[in-house]
Amino acid sequence: MGVNSRDAFQAITIEALTAIRPARIGRGLGPIHRVQCEIIGHSPMFRRYLVTILRRSILALMVVCLGCSAQLAPSDVAQRVERQVRAFYNIPAQVKIILGPIKASEFPAYDALTITFDGGDKKQDYDFLLSKDRKTLIRLTKLDLSKDPYAEVMKKINVVGRPTRGNKDAKVVVVNFDDFQCPFCSHMHQTLFPELLKEYGDRVVFIYKDFPLSEIHPWATRAAVDANCLASQNNDAYWDFADYIHANQKDVNSEKGRDSQFAALDRIAVTQGEKHKVDVPKLQACIKAQNDESVKASVREGEQVGVSATPTLFINGQELDGALPINELRASLDRALQQAGVPAPAHPAASASPMEPQPPSK
Repeated sequence: MGVNSRDAFQAITIEALTAIRPARIGRGLGPIHRVQCEIIGHSPMFRRYLVTILRRSILALMVVCLGCSAQLAPSDVAQRVERQVRAFYNIPAQVKIILGPIKASEFPAYDALTITFDGGDKKQDYDFLLSKDRKTLIRLTKLDLSKDPYAEVMKKINVVGRPTRGNKDAKVVVVNFDDFQCPFCSHMHQTLFPELLKEYGDRVVFIYKDFPLSEIHPWATRAAVDANCLASQNNDAYWDFADYIHANQKDVNSEKGRDSQFAALDRIAVTQGEKHKVDVPKLQACIKAQNDESVKASVREGEQVGVSATPTLFINGQELDGALPINELRASLDRALQQAGVPAPAHPAASASPMEPQPPSK
């Protein structure tokens, strides 16, 4: 496996020349040598045969050498790696651990190894470094200092056409992945509005994205679709609907049966539409259609940036999970403003009993 291709080429060449040399020297030294000379020196077919053999030998050695740069881990090494990884990260038995080929890395004493965690419906790849002596495995985290990680996150979140609150041209953007039926989202919503919105004024813009946890919140997707039907016609109608639902989740929950809950949501949406003088027949048609493609797209987008629970906020790309106390939100907003070169507003005196942080819904 460690054969140098150039040395191999020289070795084959020397061996071939050694085989040929006696025949050339042997010209005129007797009938036996003359026959050898005639076979080697004068037969075009035999010369082609030797050239073909020489080329194939070189090609075979090159393939072997290339194989050395990307090879599977020996079974004993693979077993030790899997046991260590499964134990250290507490990987469930149903998740398969798949080792990729061992490759050369940029670190002299280590090879590169990609390990795949296969849970059936989802796979994740992680890069590791495996020492040459196969005794040490290092988790590789490579950070690209040429990029802003928060800016990279914001690039993946599509806010085009979403309703906004605050200054739509503000340098600090707060994106909240929201679930209308989530009680912790209700806490977060009531912390953001009206207090923080009033406090930060035109320094910040707030944008909501849909992330209904439909497995545990059966009417959350319906509410998201109805809200988007309002948003397609009127920005303020969307926010009034969001304010009402987050403040009155219990009223919807008290309805008997899912159909009754859906009907209640639809009535609330139409009421908000009428209040803001939207095209009511168009709104009703949108509500009846219940096209949830944009909601599903928002959920996929959230998953791609690491959202797994609600509420999840991104303040200029920095992720915040759960219904946090207002002072923590202020600290994150102020830091984002400072980084954007915008002065933070004056804050009221801290409350003697700040709200306890609430865990996100999963």
